[in-house]
Amino acid sequence: MKNLPLGISTLSKLMENNCVYVDKTEYAYNLIRQSGAFFLSRPRRFGKSLFVDTLKEIFEGNQKLFEGLYIHDKWDWSKKYPVIKLDFAAGGGKNQEELNLRLSALLQQNKDRLGVTYDSKDLEDNFSRLISRAAAKYGQRVVVLVDEYDKPMLDNINNSQVVRELRDALQRFYGVLKEQDANLQFVFMTGVTKFSKVSLFSGLNQLMDITIDEEFSSICGYTEKDLQEYFIEHLAGSDSEEVKRWYNGYCWTGPDSVYNPYDILLFIKKRKVFRNYWFETGSPTFLIEMFRQNHYFLPDLENIEVFERTLGSFDIDSLEPVTLLFQAGYLTIEKTFIERGKLVFRLKMPNQEVRLALNDYFIEDYTGISADLKSRQDDLYNALSTGNIVLFERHIRTLFAGIPWRNFTHNNLSHFEGFYASVLYAFFTSIKAQVIPEDVTNQGQVDMTIILEDHIYMMEIKVVDKVPKGNNIALEQIIKRNYAEKYRNREGIIVHEVGLVFSSTERNLVQADYLTTQ
Repeated sequence: MKNLPLGISTLSKLMENNCVYVDKTEYAYNLIRQSGAFFLSRPRRFGKSLFVDTLKEIFEGNQKLFEGLYIHDKWDWSKKYPVIKLDFAAGGGKNQEELNLRLSALLQQNKDRLGVTYDSKDLEDNFSRLISRAAAKYGQRVVVLVDEYDKPMLDNINNSQVVRELRDALQRFYGVLKEQDANLQFVFMTGVTKFSKVSLFSGLNQLMDITIDEEFSSICGYTEKDLQEYFIEHLAGSDSEEVKRWYNGYCWTGPDSVYNPYDILLFIKKRKVFRNYWFETGSPTFLIEMFRQNHYFLPDLENIEVFERTLGSFDIDSLEPVTLLFQAGYLTIEKTFIERGKLVFRLKMPNQEVRLALNDYFIEDYTGISADLKSRQDDLYNALSTGNIVLFERHIRTLFAGIPWRNFTHNNLSHFEGFYASVLYAFFTSIKAQVIPEDVTNQGQVDMTIILEDHIYMMEIKVVDKVPKGNNIALEQIIKRNYAEKYRNREGIIVHEVGLVFSSTERNLVQADYLTTQ
């Protein structure tokens, strides 16, 4: 068997070490057979850097590397182009001064490699001269490849002022590409986020975004066919359906969903143990903090519908959590449709890894619980899977009693019904229960339906200021509107109607009543 390409993002090194290479050169060929400028957004560790290096090797005419690959007998290898590659994988510093030093170093690397000279102290002028003089020296227009263009800004995402400064500096720097258009053969930029054109790409009107493009949906990541062709021996003995459930599911409108390549490689390397390999390489702490500050309702992650502009526009002055979740890989496209003449995207969590891990992060941030998280999840699972509502109630009270008081200072979370629903949703999802938020019936919609083993729970949640003395208003609503009717009379299924009432002053569950029917 060939070696796994773990941690390798250069094509020559991959080939020299007899590693598996999933042939993506058909996508490369379709991109580069005519002059153009393109942008691709994909989550971290999805193979962007290897694809950029593949483009570099093609344009430099290194034909031998491509023997046996799709592009080998289709590309004109007699043409060799000067390539400028700007790689921001190492970041760009903590401020504009450090970014300028990084840009200068990258330009110097390309200047030395291409053997051209310039003597200006101005960054934009040096970039411009590097392009024009490389074109003159080699007698061919220049190829510019920019990998992880947004890394400097993402590294400082918690400091909006610094991000604005870096954004403005990069806008001026990339503006050189428009000025040098006559000397450019091909431009390709990758990143996780796509800053809106008005803020960063305003000078690059010719840049074509292929992020959501059926033709290039599988340009990064592994399809099911790829696994069968390149990893069949490596994956021998594993449960293919479980592998798919854990690591597949990413889609950018193409016919095939793709696996996260980092997950597949680590899964094989770690003796086929199911874990959150990709998720553990990055923390969505900033996103979760945004959710908490904006009182975002976590169950909405199960049913998000947005216009294309939401998915493709990122601006530090108006951050949208859903945009970040999509671009970072925590949400993906489930389907597209036309509504009132506009293209609409329905989003979902891509797979088991993201669903379980993301909700664990939400639990820890919303509740402060981390050390005994597993035991609390076990308690809830045991109570719900056996239909023990009394035990379930006890665990819920203990759960909310353990949330640190500081989580409620300088905010009104305790008055926010979505906070309690979000904590419960995150817990139910993290124990692999099927959760249906805002479950619709012919009489309205119940806040949440939870399906686990042979039990179905229809839950309504209410928040009151004072501890109620009368009937349970949440359960009364369920009964009055007969929400549970859609699940009754199913063989072997037990239906529970559960009303949960929380007090904003007690910051806990104060009423829990239920009805159980076969």
